[in-house]
Amino acid sequence: MISKFTFNNQYLFDELPEYDKNLLLKAMKTKNYRKDEAVFADGTKPNGIYYLNEGKIKKYKVDNDGREQIIYIYSSGEFFGYSAILSNESYGDTTTTLENSVISFIPKDSFLEILDQSPVFSRLLLKSLSHEFSVMANLIAVLSHRTVRERAALSLLILHDKYKTNAPHETEVLISLSRVDLANMVGTARETLARIINDFKQEKLIRTEGRKIKITDFKQLIHIANFY
Repeated sequence: MISKFTFNNQYLFDELPEYDKNLLLKAMKTKNYRKDEAVFADGTKPNGIYYLNEGKIKKYKVDNDGREQIIYIYSSGEFFGYSAILSNESYGDTTTTLENSVISFIPKDSFLEILDQSPVFSRLLLKSLSHEFSVMANLIAVLSHRTVRERAALSLLILHDKYKTNAPHETEVLISLSRVDLANMVGTARETLARIINDFKQEKLIRTEGRKIKITDFKQLIHIANFY
């Protein structure tokens, strides 16, 4: 995959010195979440931050008509929910699991203490936050000026990067996202998305295994996304 589509910011935790890791591990409380379970909701006050050990989380806004717009997807190895604490504001979005997930919670007081003690953690969080905002800003800007077909192609390229496991012998990446969530990410109706997915299959750009999608022609999909 070309570097332009390297949207993941995984394994921040692994970049920390051992002492900093131990500070976080001592403060973490880990919980299993079921698929489609809310982690936090738009407008609520934060009382800590989260670290995604396993699974996928969608971050989204709901418009006045009740329609979701997915603006970011977290993969294992990412912290989330900390920007509201740093800005001393309520959550500005909602996060929900896309699949069964394992999430660690760090209470607000512990998080702020660790920030004071760990310049490395502070720097890496800032890097992570900048990355997340950059992805969100680029995605919103690109989607607002693209056709539905272009948006669908770009969303699939982003998701491919999010569903990589980074395993050394990984032979294929299967995107496992419901058609409803994919339509919400693209910003279109489910019926419209279904037609585009079918077109991509006919053009041999992707193949499907049930609801899972595998990209088979990156070059042409990047061309369709009109994103160079």
